Amino acid sequence: MEPKEIWLLAMWGLSILLLVVFLYGFYRKYRLANLGVKESRWDKMGERVKSLFVFGLLQRRVVREPIPLLFHTAIYLGFLYLLLSTGLVFVQMDFGINLLFGDTCLWATLLADLAGIVVMSGVIIAAYRRYISKPTRLERRKEDAIALALIFLIVFTGFMTEGLRLLNGDPGPLCRTSAGQPMDDAAWSPVGMAFAWFFEVLSLQGETVWSVLWWTHLLLAFAFIMYLPYSKLSHIFIGPLNTFFRSLRPKGALKKMEIEEDTEVFGVQKIQEFTTMQLWDLHACMECGRCQDSCPAWQTDKPLSPKKIITDLREHLYERGKVLLKKSGEGEEVPSLGGNVIQYDEIWACTTCGACQEQCPVFIEHIDKIVDIRRAMVMMESNFPNEMNPVLRNMETQFNPYMVGNDTRADWADDLGIKTLSADQDVEYLYFVGCTASFDDRNKKVASAFAKIMKRAGISFGILGTEEKCCGEPLRRMGNEYLGQMMMTENINAFKKYNVKKIVTACPHCFNTLKNEYPDFDGKFQVIHHTELLSDLMKKGKIKPSKKLPAIATYHDSCYLGRHNDIYDQPRDALKAVTSGQLKEMKDNRRTGFCCGAGGGRMWMEETLGSRINETRVQHALDVKADTMATACPFCLIMLGDGIKAKDAEEKLDIVDIAEMLESAMEK
Repeated sequence: MEPKEIWLLAMWGLSILLLVVFLYGFYRKYRLANLGVKESRWDKMGERVKSLFVFGLLQRRVVREPIPLLFHTAIYLGFLYLLLSTGLVFVQMDFGINLLFGDTCLWATLLADLAGIVVMSGVIIAAYRRYISKPTRLERRKEDAIALALIFLIVFTGFMTEGLRLLNGDPGPLCRTSAGQPMDDAAWSPVGMAFAWFFEVLSLQGETVWSVLWWTHLLLAFAFIMYLPYSKLSHIFIGPLNTFFRSLRPKGALKKMEIEEDTEVFGVQKIQEFTTMQLWDLHACMECGRCQDSCPAWQTDKPLSPKKIITDLREHLYERGKVLLKKSGEGEEVPSLGGNVIQYDEIWACTTCGACQEQCPVFIEHIDKIVDIRRAMVMMESNFPNEMNPVLRNMETQFNPYMVGNDTRADWADDLGIKTLSADQDVEYLYFVGCTASFDDRNKKVASAFAKIMKRAGISFGILGTEEKCCGEPLRRMGNEYLGQMMMTENINAFKKYNVKKIVTACPHCFNTLKNEYPDFDGKFQVIHHTELLSDLMKKGKIKPSKKLPAIATYHDSCYLGRHNDIYDQPRDALKAVTSGQLKEMKDNRRTGFCCGAGGGRMWMEETLGSRINETRVQHALDVKADTMATACPFCLIMLGDGIKAKDAEEKLDIVDIAEMLESAMEK
């Protein structure tokens, strides 16, 4: 057998071994994910293909930050091109199929050299950032160093083999004329020529040296490919897949939990009670730490790190999965996830603000996992913060979280002449007031201002009065899905009873739930936020401020209005229309807006760990020297008002709702 044949036989033997090891690595991940409750996501294929292209292949979320954009794009695109070039060489040399000819091939050779330099530069930048710059969100594990070293060495040894080939006077392995004759590509391989000069200086040349380098290069490439599915680098494949199979529910909507009479498991106590897709996206995490950096709980020194939640669940899946796959531990008692795998304070620190999910390049669903664990802790273990007890009791008896009788729900409207739907249902809008504007004295003023504006604009509207119940939002995010669904069902029945078609609300939490979650319970209505209506009324000339308020204003984006529902411009348009000064933006705004600390049911929980989120946000407003902090959320109004008091900044900064500002700028 000829030496060349032995080489080819060895190479193909290793290739088959590589393929087996490579595929088994992903098959193992598939089996682990398949331990979960079956969930299919083959709907809306057009949107999924678009998501794969935009976020998976073009890396739209990765490129939001300049340094990661630089090195990640360099490594990703450069390595992709080199892989394609290598594939063309294999096809030509092993199968005799020429795909590139003449000048086209020579240009491709030059680009391959440049791509190699780009990849090596990207690796150097990535290594500098991780091991010298050391941002806190990045860990420095051995596997990260191995991955970067392998990529660098693969390209470096590739250049070495190219240099020796050129020094030995061998023609290019790829480029041919149209007649099939080899072409000299030396002038088109500048990096290879540099290495050829280096080897010539060292007097290193010959077939044996080239063979050793070629096999070193090949074995490094094979080692990298075999290592890939067993390391964090598996996100190269799983990341794009996760973007394809991502949830296409509205961003702010929680996953519906099906509750039947014979339901025995509420939420998620054990890892296999997550769905297959929830387990699959644990594999997609690349541990980039963007979720952690954007988390308001983490930024205010709470123990919650969204990244750690995912990596802890993944490690537990690997450990517990080995037992479950062997069918040896299906019946044994296993401690629940909440309070064990994920610590108690981590679970209850989450405000469900969505900052983590907005930043994640591969669309990992942190909130659903945290809420699922909360559901089990609340409904199966009664393991939750003590402050929630009176809230849940009052929800059951009075349908609101404020420990106030529901018979006073409409008292705020006594002197405004507002109709209830029971008296007159022939109205265009149901004004869903919400619990906070119905019972909190500060927010009653907002409800009154908004109602007055609607009246002056000639909007036909009514309220449910005492027939209105909590929309269910805080209950669901606190983990009491059962009671939350009861509230939702009763509200939907009331809406249908009065033939409601359009709903307007000033609470982003109510807005998000009514718009994005009620349809899951057969409650499909047109729902708008009060800032959307106010902006529209001004554009149509139905309301017009008669004066400009002398406020130096900044706008605080509510997480549930902005990040969860992409409503950023309408509140700002309304604010600009009523103020004489320029709107000042805080450092965290729009999709990177900073939470007030009230979401996820934390409105009714004490904040005892770290610094207070609301005070941190108030400082952002003070930093831009605003005298008025405008918002469009009752929770934010309360939390930021408390933050202003805590910082003794009441003489420097006022907190108001946009509806209040607009009403005060109109003629009386």
